[in-house]
Amino acid sequence: MAPPRDRRPGFSRRAQYTLFLSYILAVAGALVGAVLLVLSQFNPPAFAALRSAATEITAPVSTGLSAIVRGVASVPETISTYFRVHGENAALRAEAARTRDALVQARIIVRDNRRLRGLLKLREATPDTVATARIVSSSASSTRRFGILNAGRWQGVRPGMPVRGPDGLIGRIVEAGPNSARVLLTIDAESVIPVQRIGDGLPALAAGRGDGMLEIRSVGTTNARLKPGDRFITSGIGGLYTPGVLVAQVVKPGADSAPAQPFAEANTFDFAIVSAPFLPPPPRPASRASVDQAGQTAPTEGTTAP
Repeated sequence: MAPPRDRRPGFSRRAQYTLFLSYILAVAGALVGAVLLVLSQFNPPAFAALRSAATEITAPVSTGLSAIVRGVASVPETISTYFRVHGENAALRAEAARTRDALVQARIIVRDNRRLRGLLKLREATPDTVATARIVSSSASSTRRFGILNAGRWQGVRPGMPVRGPDGLIGRIVEAGPNSARVLLTIDAESVIPVQRIGDGLPALAAGRGDGMLEIRSVGTTNARLKPGDRFITSGIGGLYTPGVLVAQVVKPGADSAPAQPFAEANTFDFAIVSAPFLPPPPRPASRASVDQAGQTAPTEGTTAP
């Protein structure tokens, strides 16, 4: 048996009200559409005003819905962008690390080249070079400051010879073995070097303090003003150190004395040049026995040998 065409929604009032309301809304929509159609044909200005009002009302809703739609649509793109940016950041960090390592290596090479050029220039400008060797160790923690040179008497190194590097004066030889020598560094407490200030030739002494620094003490001048940046070089007084070798630079102001930083720092020693003293030592006087023996063997003036 076929179901009847006129099916009622039953005895549920909610269903009946819903069906009735849908009919009303459908009829009302049709009437509004018909009115708007007639109005657009016979009174376009009024229809334009109604359309503008409807646009003003629905514009905020459309804006909100559009923002929601754009936000939802941008979620996949945002996720892909995050992963892409994360990968790019990792690649950039790795490249920066490689570049940093290469930069460090380049700086080391530039520093070594600079020091080797300075050493070569110093060797060419030093005609009295005795030996070129390497500082293989130095005492950096004790109160005495010495360095060990891997050259000795076999290479012509003798006690009392000055030692300098590309940066400045290192010290002097105090002990010499067959193939090694001990260098008294300028920063040792027993080291005193005659110096003069570049510019006005102020005489002074550069005395080691034993802590990696020097102390500049003025000589023959009272209340001498020492300023940071004043540079001191060897003066040649005493005949040991060749004049014009850089020694230290003042770091704090002072009157008659001031602390100074040596140009040749102990932790940067590598190659060094041993040179002969600026003035050779005076000849030793002959002993009396040798003089008497020489007088006996020499022929007397005015006599002829048999």
